[in-house]
Amino acid sequence: MEDIKIMALGGVRENGKNLYIVEVNDSIFVLDAGLKYPENEQLGVDVVIPNLEYLIENKKRVQGIFLTHGHADAIGALPYIISEVRAPVFGSPLTIELAKLFVKNNSSVKKFNNFHVIDSETEIEFQDAVISFFKTTHSIPESMGIVVGTKEGNIVYTGDFKFDQAARKYYQTDLGRLTEIGREGVLALLSDSANASSTEQTASEFEVGDEIDNVIGSAEGRVIVAAVASNLVRIQQVFDAAAEYGRKVVLTGFDVENIVRTAIRMKKIRLEDSQLLIKPKDMSRFADNELVILETGRMGEPIHGLQKMAIGRHRYVEIKEGDLVFIVTTPSIAQEALVARTENLIYKAGGTVKVITQDLRVSGHANGRDLQLMLNLLKPQYLFPIQGEYRDLAAHASLAQEVGMFPENIYIVKRGDVMVLHEDGFVHEGGIAASDVMIDGNAIGDVGNIVLRDRKVLSEDGIFIVAITVNKKEKKIVSKAKVHTRGFVYVKKSRDILREGAEVVNASVENYLAQDTFDWGELKSAVRDDISKFLFEQTKRRPAILPVVMEVR
Repeated sequence: MEDIKIMALGGVRENGKNLYIVEVNDSIFVLDAGLKYPENEQLGVDVVIPNLEYLIENKKRVQGIFLTHGHADAIGALPYIISEVRAPVFGSPLTIELAKLFVKNNSSVKKFNNFHVIDSETEIEFQDAVISFFKTTHSIPESMGIVVGTKEGNIVYTGDFKFDQAARKYYQTDLGRLTEIGREGVLALLSDSANASSTEQTASEFEVGDEIDNVIGSAEGRVIVAAVASNLVRIQQVFDAAAEYGRKVVLTGFDVENIVRTAIRMKKIRLEDSQLLIKPKDMSRFADNELVILETGRMGEPIHGLQKMAIGRHRYVEIKEGDLVFIVTTPSIAQEALVARTENLIYKAGGTVKVITQDLRVSGHANGRDLQLMLNLLKPQYLFPIQGEYRDLAAHASLAQEVGMFPENIYIVKRGDVMVLHEDGFVHEGGIAASDVMIDGNAIGDVGNIVLRDRKVLSEDGIFIVAITVNKKEKKIVSKAKVHTRGFVYVKKSRDILREGAEVVNASVENYLAQDTFDWGELKSAVRDDISKFLFEQTKRRPAILPVVMEVR
């Protein structure tokens, strides 16, 4: 029996950050290299990537990085991986071009060029496995599933997918190929679970296109469309509707400009009118009913961009009376409060809001019935529900049991679990490092729980800085405590608290100097403890306290 292991460095019990490892004997195959955007409590963090420690330690065994599609949750961590693991990267033509955009923006790897274009007919023979691909339907063209062919059977990774019988060219699933893979024998299926908790039929892209067409066609003023930059099927539908009703399209985000220009160059987006796209500076040349403004915001997040438009802080657009804001993305549950606040700001600015999910159920991920169809086509021996929160993985497991899979053949794993194939199934044998790695600016991984905790304290209770000068040799205070605060109290109304706080610091330092021993760390700690206790008694707040003790000789 071959030595086969399956591990997830991300993408299980969470949304995004997809990165899965299949080991066959001595070879490591990396499936996707995704990131996720930070949660609300991860203050100041730009993106979150998987822990790459295991791949770096075993980089000589990595045979390749195989990408399913061009969204950030599948390709966003690629620059950080290839900066350490110089393995070849495989993907469809559009996926590779979008991956190159991510790599080009990272100075440490912008010269990397070990990219290989594949299609659904490609088979790549490695020493321990044969890698092949199959077409899937998602919200971006040329999405692919991946097959790792082993002597024990196929290991299939679906990537993000759904079934849509009305899907256009470049978005269509190859059902025949799926059936063929199932006949060959599937050992394990790693399958998308992001929409598993729903059994409702999602709208086909044909129906979504009709809805976008109707909304843009009936609007009397400007239409501001909020979409995710990499959702190319939605962007194509907006372009089609704009062209039909004689409107020009303005792209307001850097991300969408890059992605759309790449897709147009590769003929994955078509323009009915070669003059359809105009620059933001040219908007004044057209009447309001001749414009569609496509907003994707920073890193493809359009909601924050809409907020800036509503309060007059956007670079190009300010929402005004008569504007229709059309949200064609499906915000996550965590963003529902943000969306509600944004809608309120838009109405206050004079605009109106329409959300596509008010009338249609829209998703780029398979619902429960789609997942069962995938199971029936592939007939896997073992199932690994992936790509979703725990509730989604558990729902997927229940759906699998409905179509006849035994519970003991379904594995809901945690990040870092090492699942090893034995004669009677996969067995959990230890774990590898799989914590979140947070990227903040140019720094990788230096933002941890302690830094985030301090940022949270600063955001909630502010900072209290006290400076005092002492003579260590003579054990006396040379310059008494001076206090500065930010985000703690309104200084003009709290002078008494600040004055009393300075006196507490003076007393604390005098008490410490009266001792026989002296240590700078102990002195600062004593000051911090005394002033923290005083401030909490007075205000019931716990600001971050920064004591600065200087010495005069």
